[in-house]
Amino acid sequence: MKDNDTKYNAGSIHVLKGLDAVRKRPGMYIGTTGVKGMHHILWEIVDNSMDEILNGHGNSIDIEIFKDNSISVTDKGRGIPVDIHPTEGVSALELVFTTLHAGGKFNNKNYSVSGGLHGVGASVTNALSEWLTVNVFKGGKKYTMQFASVVENGEIISGKKIKDLYSEDCDPKLRGTTVIFKPDVRVFGNEEFSFDTISKRLKELAFLNGGVKFSITDNRVVGESGRAKVRKFCYGGGISDFVLHLNEGKTPKYNPPIYVEKKQGHFAVELAFQHTDTYAESVFSYVNDIPTTEGGTHETGFKSALTRALNDFGRAKNIIKDKQSNFTGEDYREGLTAILTVKMQNMQFEGQTKTKLGNPEVKALVENLLTDAIKDYLNKAKKDVIDAIYEKARVAAKARESAAKAKSVARNLNNMTTSALIGKMANCSGKKPELNELFIVEGDSAGGSAKQGRDRATQAILPLRGKPLNVEKKKIEDILKNDEIKLIINALGTGFGREFNINNLKYHKVIILADADQDGAHIRAILMTMFFRYMRELITGGHLYIGMPPLYKITEKNKIQYAYDDEELKKILSSVGKNYTLQRYKGLGEMNPEQLWETTMNPRTRSLMRVAIDDNAEAERLIITLMGEGAELRREYIFEYADFNKEDSFAETTKKAENKRKTDNG
Repeated sequence: MKDNDTKYNAGSIHVLKGLDAVRKRPGMYIGTTGVKGMHHILWEIVDNSMDEILNGHGNSIDIEIFKDNSISVTDKGRGIPVDIHPTEGVSALELVFTTLHAGGKFNNKNYSVSGGLHGVGASVTNALSEWLTVNVFKGGKKYTMQFASVVENGEIISGKKIKDLYSEDCDPKLRGTTVIFKPDVRVFGNEEFSFDTISKRLKELAFLNGGVKFSITDNRVVGESGRAKVRKFCYGGGISDFVLHLNEGKTPKYNPPIYVEKKQGHFAVELAFQHTDTYAESVFSYVNDIPTTEGGTHETGFKSALTRALNDFGRAKNIIKDKQSNFTGEDYREGLTAILTVKMQNMQFEGQTKTKLGNPEVKALVENLLTDAIKDYLNKAKKDVIDAIYEKARVAAKARESAAKAKSVARNLNNMTTSALIGKMANCSGKKPELNELFIVEGDSAGGSAKQGRDRATQAILPLRGKPLNVEKKKIEDILKNDEIKLIINALGTGFGREFNINNLKYHKVIILADADQDGAHIRAILMTMFFRYMRELITGGHLYIGMPPLYKITEKNKIQYAYDDEELKKILSSVGKNYTLQRYKGLGEMNPEQLWETTMNPRTRSLMRVAIDDNAEAERLIITLMGEGAELRREYIFEYADFNKEDSFAETTKKAENKRKTDNG
């Protein structure tokens, strides 16, 4: 036995007390310590306020960002209890913010529904904050408690109470809770709260909770009026307004959207939907305001209910004739935009990401409730609405039948070796999909460099000779006639659309490699739209990436450096001497194989951006805006978000560098 083996005893076991476990392993609680994790600790507080509203207490949430990156969340709920806990001997307020798994949601007495599952939200936010202050307003009193993460004996003590609960008189009409905190830079670095990210979430919550008021104030940005930047959200139409928002830029088949709701005990379901002249199906589901981006039993129940109700009604009203076959669910959902939301107790999610509802009993519950609700609606609906629904299904069924051959082609593409693919795609020799990469490369020139510079064992290259079809504007049979899309389907091996099977994926990294110009951006957008619409699991499974080629090459004597954006270029030019050359790459084809390998393809030195979907509805809205028919929506988006100063920034940077060089030369 080795000597150091004997030192492993009871004293070797470390106990992390209080919130220390969160500080030691923050990723276990918030996923990442990047900007997404920082917003996560905000959502934990917002979710607590939303739970009050979901249970009938309060009707507003106000968020305020301050100049030091601290932030406050204010609601008008019941206020966190401040009395002494019967067994723990401290105030409930202190318990909530300093103890993991302490909360009022483990039974259904105080919260009939809740988005929180584990009771760790407020305490995790406290643990990862530099300081946190809670103000509770109730009974004519304002109660305050303060916490901070402090250093004691060289160790950081997370979320320690630094000021006991104290109270003062206040307006008896005031009630609710305000939580103010500053994310700890020792955890999150210099990341800052995003006004747009928070606004998007509040907007979504406003749609999902009709009539509830949300606001965000950003004191870091002062407008021409000298006032802080403010956005407010409130939608009286709730999820019907959500459907209208998502369908901007599309032509609806009827107006307004169809809305139904049903309750049974503590279970409630709401549904709003509308058909448009598009072909893609867009269903977005939520459980207690949590987006279920991977669907689940509630979504399955809805789809069954819609098909059943429409076929039953169609038969009863002789819209579907005796000799006709029923329409399929696919027929009824072509061009459909739907928002489904359920409020329930004891929800169970598959996995830890809260993206797929797993409660088996919910399928039948949603199906039965919505079947009755949709039938009730149809019995009272106007004739033009009913006609529009069944005409859309009739056209879709016809297209489905004519597309059967095209879909058969898609299924068989995996077994085909098309003449177009021979000599075009350079496959890799590796047989393990989890190690293999497919580069979809813009242009034959860049494709040639990539083929020569790649690692032949694990990297396959598929050059595109032209722009693939924008699938947002086409029927599936037209999409499957496009040569570039057929080649991609063939290369991936997964099939397409409803035949897509992620288990057949031949490359676990699919990398879009296009020029860093407008054409390259357009190709990336076209491909990502196709993957989002017809191969979404490629994205949700974490298999889709964007290659990040450098924009600039800086050569100084025998030293070569690459800059991937203007900021990096500024840093490099400020440190180089007077004798250098600067090359701005116009395209990947300008790089020789060695340069392309070193900067863009070598796993040790390259930068890849993984494509992810944080918000399905927001992604849907963005694709409609950028890739759909609505030119006015696209124009508004470009004017709001485009950086028109980018070229000027490059010119200014190079001019300053040239002036510096002249100064150095005397």
